[in-house]
Amino acid sequence: MDQVYRRQRHIYDLTRKYYLLGRDRLIRELDAKPGEKIVEIGCGTARNLIAISKAYPEAQLFGLDASHEMLISASESVERAGLKGKIALAHGYAEDMTPALFGVEGLFDRAIFSYSLSMIPDWRAALRSAAANVRPGGTIHIVDFGDLASLWPPAARGLRGWLRLFHVAPRDILLQGLEATRENTLSFHVLPGRYAFIIKAHPSAFRDFAA
Repeated sequence: MDQVYRRQRHIYDLTRKYYLLGRDRLIRELDAKPGEKIVEIGCGTARNLIAISKAYPEAQLFGLDASHEMLISASESVERAGLKGKIALAHGYAEDMTPALFGVEGLFDRAIFSYSLSMIPDWRAALRSAAANVRPGGTIHIVDFGDLASLWPPAARGLRGWLRLFHVAPRDILLQGLEATRENTLSFHVLPGRYAFIIKAHPSAFRDFAA
């Protein structure tokens, strides 16, 4: 991961805003309450965490990432935003995520995956960890690439090939499985072309996919 992002981290936010769609909608739909503990798994440059802090200033925010290089950018961005001390960052893998990594007790209220499940090799273990570390009444929020099924086939093939260059693989089975059990989700949106999806659900909704 560090090899991939050593140089990319400097232009990551500038380039990704054009195709990582749906992130701001996810943030708007968080509806975070004061004092809630929110963790982003695969926080990257902390772009989302900074936006969440501005929208929900009384929330407690935590960011986990597997790349030391991205965490350098995240730390710099948090400091520039004047949020040092309000956003805690930690290095680690999604499947090992716990509140203890950040030195806090008690389960999280919300966990966020923003275009990170498609980059995590063992994405099922990542979901399993999130479900185990979010309180039963809490929520897991996901925005990520869809199965591209409604895109023009050559465009879908080209996009998948381009994403593979960055070690990204859309989790088709997750989107399709959640659609089949949509009644278990609190909100569910699929972007045009099935380019991406945005989901908000209780941890129990992901039980079948984390097995």
